[in-house]
Amino acid sequence: MYDAFSSDYDRFVNWPERLRMELPFILELLAPLGGQARVLDAACGTGMHALALAQQGYRVVGTDLSSGMIERARANAVEAGGQVEFVVACFGELAPVLRSEVLLDPPFDAVLCLGNSLPHLLSPEDLEAALLDFSACLRPGGQLLIQSRNFDAVMAQHLRWMEPQSYLEGQSEWIFVRFYDFEAQGLITFNIITLHREGRGDWAQNLVTTQLRPLLHAELTGALAQAGFQGLTSHGNMAGAAFDPVTSGNLVLTGRKHY
Repeated sequence: MYDAFSSDYDRFVNWPERLRMELPFILELLAPLGGQARVLDAACGTGMHALALAQQGYRVVGTDLSSGMIERARANAVEAGGQVEFVVACFGELAPVLRSEVLLDPPFDAVLCLGNSLPHLLSPEDLEAALLDFSACLRPGGQLLIQSRNFDAVMAQHLRWMEPQSYLEGQSEWIFVRFYDFEAQGLITFNIITLHREGRGDWAQNLVTTQLRPLLHAELTGALAQAGFQGLTSHGNMAGAAFDPVTSGNLVLTGRKHY
């Protein structure tokens, strides 16, 4: 899905607004680590969080399973003049891949996993492997930040539709429509329809899909504790609001690797 969607992803996300909302919370979380801390952005997408942190002086590595996303991230780095290493690597294999690239010495001071990425893991075993992989990438006491959709609310209320996004570039126009299909086995099919037209021409349509496993608050916090993360704190968004399983849009979890 994300290879196919990588060319439109930076049109889909309003990056100036998103970074304006999210970066202060991230910087506050990272501040105790010092301005030269090493940060791993796992599932970095097109690299915009990683590049924003690099501009603040952090030493950042970005990883993503999608080679298309990593290609876009590298292009964004060239355009921004950012010093970030971007590597194709998936959850569960980050530590060995980064070690082979000589990027895991010393271990990272913080690992970020943003943008509803962990629900792409379709079994509890895959989730366990990913969280242990995060731990293997972190120094003792290192900081972890996870951002996910609040699937407690999604599943309880069957919240199928998300707010459409639109983008204008000269005479070109894009509209992005996202919705879920709830599957019998408890998984979700995540759909993105892209509508695109030039000027007043006909709309072209494209659909991409992927499966998600909705991660509820209790499961994710339990899995993090089992993987050795301590001091877990739950927030309802990337501005640090309190988490409410009924009304929060996001589930944002912070914690530290055990010493």
